[in-house]
Amino acid sequence: MTVPFMEVNGVSASYGKSRVLHDISLAVGPGEVVGFLGRNGMGKTTTIRTIMGLLAPEGGTIRLRGERIDGLPPHRRAAAGVSLVPEGRQIFPNLTVRENLIGFERAAALAGRRNWCAQRVFELFPRLAERAGQMGNHLSGGEQQMLAIGRALMTNAEVLLVDEATEGLAPLIREEIWRCLLLLKQEGHALLVVDKYVERLIEIADRHYIIEAGRIVWAGSSAQLAGDRSLWDRHLSV
Repeated sequence: MTVPFMEVNGVSASYGKSRVLHDISLAVGPGEVVGFLGRNGMGKTTTIRTIMGLLAPEGGTIRLRGERIDGLPPHRRAAAGVSLVPEGRQIFPNLTVRENLIGFERAAALAGRRNWCAQRVFELFPRLAERAGQMGNHLSGGEQQMLAIGRALMTNAEVLLVDEATEGLAPLIREEIWRCLLLLKQEGHALLVVDKYVERLIEIADRHYIIEAGRIVWAGSSAQLAGDRSLWDRHLSV
């Protein structure tokens, strides 16, 4: 791995008196796609929420480009260059597709990077262009996921946290999302991706972490994960 672009080191977090994350450490290098894997309820979404500042860590550090962001509120972390595609999409149902996008538009933080704008998102997802004037609650689940990804891109973030990239989507729509993530990788975006379709994620991601009961239990490359099916049986199968 190259020098970490985003680095989480020894982070713990709780809901009330229940500790759910135990000394989580992971990193994403510039332009890397990193898979974050585990069974349901193991702490994937909690980790994502903690990185984004939606849950306060009880220990450890979170750094972006070497600078600590763990003490910042969510909007300051977003301004620093971290954006979230949340589980469940969470688009604004009473705003149009275009309004959902332009409400999050922000200039790129990195010099020389081509800005994302509504037109670029429509080029990436032509379905959204066809529905630009429709309200968010009139979209299908797949279209809402496209919109959630497009909204995150509009912030021109340097790291995208994609929680449950293709959960609940029809196979053809899943392939559309995988195509999008591959394109973002080719353009040099850094991504931390949660998804249960390990076979497809292996084709895109450079490395992976597996979390179990709030602890990182394995880390390695896509080639290592593809070559050791015992890992899947121990940590990923239902």
